[in-house]
Amino acid sequence: MTRLAGTRVVVTGGTTGLGRAMAEALVRAGARVIVTSRRQSRAEAVAVELGPLAQAVELDVRDEASVLAAVDQIYERVGGIDVLVNNAGIGMRSVNPQFLTDPQPFWEVPPAGFRAVFETKVTGSFLVARAVVPRMLAGTGGRIVTISMSEQTMTRRGFVPYGPSGAAVEALARVMAADLAGTSVTANLLLPGGATATGMIPEETPPEVRNRLLDPAIMGAPIVWLASDQATGAHDQRIVATEFDDWLARW
Repeated sequence: MTRLAGTRVVVTGGTTGLGRAMAEALVRAGARVIVTSRRQSRAEAVAVELGPLAQAVELDVRDEASVLAAVDQIYERVGGIDVLVNNAGIGMRSVNPQFLTDPQPFWEVPPAGFRAVFETKVTGSFLVARAVVPRMLAGTGGRIVTISMSEQTMTRRGFVPYGPSGAAVEALARVMAADLAGTSVTANLLLPGGATATGMIPEETPPEVRNRLLDPAIMGAPIVWLASDQATGAHDQRIVATEFDDWLARW
């Protein structure tokens, strides 16, 4: 499939979970995909698995110097970025390994854990978009896709800091869309529509819960559409992957 032949896509946090699933779908559609990770070795291993259309770049989205260096490297390699998928994030397991079965009140969350989740998802999305968008505006334009979460997750008991980080990044994405209105760069939101079977889910999750989890591959169809010519003009949209077909029929 060559639907996206020549399209250059960066997927931050593209080595696992939703990021990996989106990277796979984009490669299958013919896009040139740059997957990023804080560990170069991990990014390289996944790029090899994805095939010749994938490349690896080391990127710590929390670090401005790392972001700027990575963006420079990407432009040197492939000449530009057509689509940025702001996906990098860390989940509740980093602050509470049993978050599904033993919710932790916010006052027991370690400040370092809170900062790590927020800086990866929120500050990271800001820093990467801040580095990429001016280049898109100076060139032929581009697209920003920010990965969000269900509103129920944002306010769920025991979900500090993961839930609030989702609310913050969604607000950031909407402000970016407002700032970019009328320009050559579009900005949209994409979320799975429920909990997904990724590494963010505790290993001891009961089978009856795990069986209800969404396959991360559900993100494939909407991210490919958002990167395609069919999505020209789509801006400031909030797309839920589980409802994508119905949404697309109405769009």
